[in-house]
Amino acid sequence: MVRSSVWMEGWLTFLVRNICFFEPIYDSSSNSVTTKLDLQRLNQLCNFFDGTVQRGDISGAAFQLSVGDHHKVTKAFRRFEPNLAAPMQQDSIFPVASITKPFTVAAAVLLAERGQILLDEPAFIYLPEFGNSGKEAITLRHLMTHSSGLPDMLPENQSLRARHAPMSEFIEQINQLKLDFPAGTGLQYQSTGLAILGEIVQRVSRIPLKEFLRKEFFKPLGMKDTALGIDGLPEERVPNLKLPPEQEGVDWSWNSPYWRNLGAAWGGMFSTVEDLTHFLKMLLNGGEFQGKRIFSKSTVETMIRDQTRLMPLVPNEQKVMMRGGLGWKLAPSSCWGFFGDFLSPGSFGHGGATGTVFWADPKRDTTFALLTTQPSIWSKSLLDKASNLAIACVD
Repeated sequence: MVRSSVWMEGWLTFLVRNICFFEPIYDSSSNSVTTKLDLQRLNQLCNFFDGTVQRGDISGAAFQLSVGDHHKVTKAFRRFEPNLAAPMQQDSIFPVASITKPFTVAAAVLLAERGQILLDEPAFIYLPEFGNSGKEAITLRHLMTHSSGLPDMLPENQSLRARHAPMSEFIEQINQLKLDFPAGTGLQYQSTGLAILGEIVQRVSRIPLKEFLRKEFFKPLGMKDTALGIDGLPEERVPNLKLPPEQEGVDWSWNSPYWRNLGAAWGGMFSTVEDLTHFLKMLLNGGEFQGKRIFSKSTVETMIRDQTRLMPLVPNEQKVMMRGGLGWKLAPSSCWGFFGDFLSPGSFGHGGATGTVFWADPKRDTTFALLTTQPSIWSKSLLDKASNLAIACVD
């Protein structure tokens, strides 16, 4: 009987590897031969990426689709370019851009769970120099939910990067910003707020944010190829990105040593599809992963609960367009991109400007992580379509 199960599992592996042109890996530690992945539709997902790569829509991508504890498919695609900086592999390490944001928020949430901060306290209590120009009313929750009134980026963002400014200068500039609207009265995507939140985590914990993330999340979750900033990671496994026009020919682009080492709290993380899946699995499992508890169940429930609907001064249309939890974008939403059309209500995730997305669908016990070399200004439609194809694979 055991031999039969092993044979059938091997046959399933053979089918998946041959249905998908680029040889995805199907991993299963279960003896059950009942898969939760539709192999024909998985073939469609693989063919989709095959086509986008062969047409030159993207030069490289990797994804991992996982259902439950024992069913996952991991795949990498790339064009055969002799001068490619790093060959695309299933464990290629990508700059994930704003996928960093949920991790920075999670760090602050962990401090709150430990009684070191309160989410509805003003941010300036922990960062006194931030408390000016109307920012005194901004709470940590506002920073976590894009309701602070801060702009997305500093007006001086490019000039700071052009002269390779340290993160401390970004914080100094953000501390002097004026608000676009009073905190709690609207929703507006704000990377500057995540920079402040990251600085608060550092001050309260008394260790650098990148070390906090490594100690509290990356190490216990087995995220061995993830870091805030590239320091300590094997750079030969990091592919170069196609650059947007404003970053071509400059020494501060996403591909530059400066940006790769800056460690921006809003978008400076590097990771793999496998590592990102570990984080999502931990949340789907109520804060625990492979016997290691990171958060309590109640904390996870709060993080992925709709926070914006409880804001009385935010216009209703914004609540629908930008539905969000603590650091997470929530489905369904008419504004947050990259989730596609078919995720279950209550699904959560995040995307990034470097052409990245990861999400979890609790109803289907499914996670999907997709990392590409094509910035989202060109690849948004691709990311949405990939999400549709991925969730359609789940029986």
